Amino acid sequence: RPFPPAEHYDDFEMLEDGIGMARAFEMEFSGSAAGRERLPGFFQSVDGAPALGYRAPRTGAGHEGSGCGVGIAVAGSVVDGEASTGISVRLGAGVRPSRSAPVAVLTGELGAPILAPLVESTGRTDVRVVAVENRFFGGNVGVTGLMVGEDVARVLADQPTGHRYLLPDVCLSNGRFLDGMEPADLPLAVEVVSTDGVSLREALAMVGAGR
Repeated sequence: RPFPPAEHYDDFEMLEDGIGMARAFEMEFSGSAAGRERLPGFFQSVDGAPALGYRAPRTGAGHEGSGCGVGIAVAGSVVDGEASTGISVRLGAGVRPSRSAPVAVLTGELGAPILAPLVESTGRTDVRVVAVENRFFGGNVGVTGLMVGEDVARVLADQPTGHRYLLPDVCLSNGRFLDGMEPADLPLAVEVVSTDGVSLREALAMVGAGR
């Protein structure tokens, strides 16, 4: 069923507890959240957590976004020798994909049904959402922030080569997954980027312009 309207969440004051993350992400993606500060998800700062949160920085840079429950990665950094802003790349095995290659958005099982209609609304047939089943922690864990390298590697092993695979930074701490793996250990090249709807929208627009 549809999420409640934005007014239901007031100023999204409970975003860090996971309340309103999906609606906030949807608003960021659609552009209707203009002027609203992008807030960190609940893995970034929890009541009683240390000053930097329970997790170390994801990729060595700060992060702002609507949260890890949705978990989206966006395209960018170095593709075909071209650089874009604010995005880092960790290459796994295989050939570096071209800018015009089909795009796969990696996310947890809870994020997939939220992201899929947003991607479909763009009319982009070259972009798909790929859900990563969490076997490491068990089938009841579906948030993107708890994706581990082992599970991502298993999913990528069944995906075609030459495509662009977008990995959300929310599942990383100091550049590593919770199981100790790094994006560079994955069987296919991935692009590691911020986790928010604005970044996804801008990245898809950028990729579309390069087709």
